Amino acid sequence: MRTVIPAWEPAHATEPDPDADERLSAAGELLAGRSIVALTGAGVSTASGIPDYRGPDSPRRTPMTLQQFLGSPEFRRHYWARNHLGWRHMDSALPNDAHRALARMPGVTGVITQNVDLLHLKAGSANVLDLHGNYARVRCLSCGATMSRHRLHTILEPLNAGFTARIAGRGALEVAPDADVVIADTTDFTMVDCDCGGVLKPDIVYFGESVPKPVVARAFSMVEQAEALLTLGTSLTVMSGLRFVRHAAKAGKPVVIVNRGATRGDQLATVKVDCDVAHATTRLLELL
Repeated sequence: MRTVIPAWEPAHATEPDPDADERLSAAGELLAGRSIVALTGAGVSTASGIPDYRGPDSPRRTPMTLQQFLGSPEFRRHYWARNHLGWRHMDSALPNDAHRALARMPGVTGVITQNVDLLHLKAGSANVLDLHGNYARVRCLSCGATMSRHRLHTILEPLNAGFTARIAGRGALEVAPDADVVIADTTDFTMVDCDCGGVLKPDIVYFGESVPKPVVARAFSMVEQAEALLTLGTSLTVMSGLRFVRHAAKAGKPVVIVNRGATRGDQLATVKVDCDVAHATTRLLELL
């Protein structure tokens, strides 16, 4: 009988599992010959220089909520000032061994990612679903029009040339997970609205915001059509990812979870491996 823990907190740093390679061999035997859908989180991208919120070695961070973003023009200006400098860090990030191994892994029919960095696409994975959107697109909350983040940058850069130079003169900046950087003084930053007068927002699902129903439906369909679920680099803290693990387990599909530290879905895993995600995906590629 599985024990259900009503309240769960991400684990602090843990020692790697000494039996990780043995567990990976078991995972390889379980996945071999099956169609696989992968569910990925921030732990897949940390080796590419993109920090996460809940990793065992990550500093405590407070993610922005939708309520904060909508709450005041000052807060939105502050966010966009941070994003103006930080989005290029994400844009220039390159896939690491975990992304590349997953893209080459036999049997993988699709990737559902909680990340907004587009690194699975850069690595060559097919059928990638950005569960939480991505950093490279901006949407108007009034008319629904979209534009690329590159296009918005060409508008904001000439309006904020002095701002960029002032911040750059302070040296290295701390990069945050949501395509922004940590800076305090943003009062001299200029933001624009949509042509219709509406508020522009990154096409990213913020905390407190629901994943669009068509995206959820497609993700469930990907899980239903696959014969196994491989979860990589996510603590499964939020329901947007955990529900797919629950769905696969309820359907009797094998569930392999690879993550540094405990996850909220560990009790549903057929095989759980506590180790580096890049090592795990590279080893699974060899086994499959």
